[in-house]
Amino acid sequence: MIFKNRRQAGELLAEKLSRYRDKEPLILSVPRGGVIVAEPVWDYLGGRLDLIISRKISSPYQPELAIGAVTADGFLLLNDILIRQQGISPEYIERAAESGRLEIQRRLTLYRGENKPPILNDRIVLVVDDGVATGFTIKAALRSVRRHKPAELVLAVPVGPPETLAVLRLEVDQLYCLESPAIFSAVGQFYGDFSQVDDTEVIRIMHRVFNCS
Repeated sequence: MIFKNRRQAGELLAEKLSRYRDKEPLILSVPRGGVIVAEPVWDYLGGRLDLIISRKISSPYQPELAIGAVTADGFLLLNDILIRQQGISPEYIERAAESGRLEIQRRLTLYRGENKPPILNDRIVLVVDDGVATGFTIKAALRSVRRHKPAELVLAVPVGPPETLAVLRLEVDQLYCLESPAIFSAVGQFYGDFSQVDDTEVIRIMHRVFNCS
């Protein structure tokens, strides 16, 4: 299936998540594209829409290679095998993690303004993105959420490869995915329109959320 755009994918995903309607779920969307998917999910389910960001930590020798990921609360997920293979120092990881955490905080402040982050404890938490590929950064986000002891942790995405979904299913209580093709190269190949989402669109949606709360 090819989704027309992120919004259509979100509308279809919302139908799959109907069991959470009127249960006041906390929907944590991954900026930027995941926020577009999550808006119709929030419209349909109710509850609260907010944000979650995890940031890749790149190898100093191969910037395209992820050796870890960091989240807003400082949680670190590391690929210890790659770190050992490349001889990467703890000092580099510490610096890169702190830099990533500060960038996450900058973006959250940009999107949220002065609004406070939600409390995750004892909430039904739905993490929503526009798709997963390797799943490394979303895995860090899920583990960060789990540390806050939600009542239920759910991952909902329109598309992802079977092998990634199998790994992520171990991190959550429920996983919902509309399409899981065996032949998978990139999330964008499953969208007719996969245009880049800019910060102003995320800010617009978050303003709408906070004006409704």
